[in-house]
This record gives sequence, structure tokens and C-alpha cells, in this order.
Amino acid sequence: MKAIIGLGNPGKEYKLTRHNVGYQLLDVIAKNKKISFKKNRFNALCSEYTHESEKVLLVKPLSYMNLSGGVVKKIIDYYKLSLDDILIIQDDLDMNLGRIKIVFDSSSGGHNGIKDIEKSINSQKYLRLKIGISRDQSITTKDYVLENFGVSQREILMEKYNELKNISDDFCSLSRDQLMSKYNKK
Repeated sequence: MKAIIGLGNPGKEYKLTRHNVGYQLLDVIAKNKKISFKKNRFNALCSEYTHESEKVLLVKPLSYMNLSGGVVKKIIDYYKLSLDDILIIQDDLDMNLGRIKIVFDSSSGGHNGIKDIEKSINSQKYLRLKIGISRDQSITTKDYVLENFGVSQREILMEKYNELKNISDDFCSLSRDQLMSKYNKK
């Protein structure tokens, strides 16, 4: 089994915010797979499908961004997953809007959701898909990440999400190096 965990904040007021790119990409993947999310016992919205005999679990933690670690730890423990079986999708302020990068064994870069995950699982040796949201120095980071994307920004991201709609299948089929090579050159 593989688990793809998209970070974000629950609630309609956060749906289109910069911090919710993880949720947003999982919604595109789920729509592509014609599956829907349901709340489960781990304080998360989950959906699953099978790709080439591998079960794939899509997870949107409901604990709010900065407390994502507890949900991730429960998923790993319950399904007895290794860290090689998880992919975390996160926003990244230091990358241009829509730029993507897959990293492994990398620092949190100050991202509080990632810090909480690393504290909970006691490691940074797992894959992360970082999606650039740019940075506006004139706004505090907290306010910036909780703002909605503008219309033109959403269009850029939807194009990127559509390019990434099969990343969950690739995560099952490709090695870590192959996955990084395929997506980091885009």
C-alpha cells in the first residue's frame, strides 16, 4: 500500500487558499480516478483505489496544517507502512507559483506542517512533492498562505494539477529516483 497525503486546512474558508495546494491536487487526482473522500477514524478524509494491484490511499488530514504529524503517524502505524510508502504534498513559499519539485530527506524549510510530521515520525527520510506558491514580502507569511489564489493564479495551478493527475500511479510504478527524475525536470 502507498499513502499520498495532501496537506491543507479543513473548511470551506480555506478551500482555495495557498496553504491548501495538497488538498487541491488530491481533489484533481480523485476526480480523475472517479473516487470520493470520506472521513475515517484517523481524523482525515480518505479515498482509495488500486493501481496495478497496489492499493493507494489518498489522505487529507483534518487536524489543520500545523498538526498534520499525528494523522500521518496514525496512518503509517495502522497500515504498517514504511516511510518509502508515503508521499507528502505541500505548498512551498520559496518556489515560483506552479513550480514543482520532489525532494527526499530534505529539511522542512520552515514549513510548520512538515516540522510537525517530522517530529511525529522522527524522520525526514520520506518523499515530498513541493508545489510553489511564490512569496509576497509585503504580507506576513501567515496572512499570505491563508489568502485565496487569484483567478489567474488558479488557472496556472489547475494546469499544473492536470499535469500531476497521474503522480499517484507513478508513485506506485516508479522508483524514487525515477519519480524524481520524471517530475523534477518539468
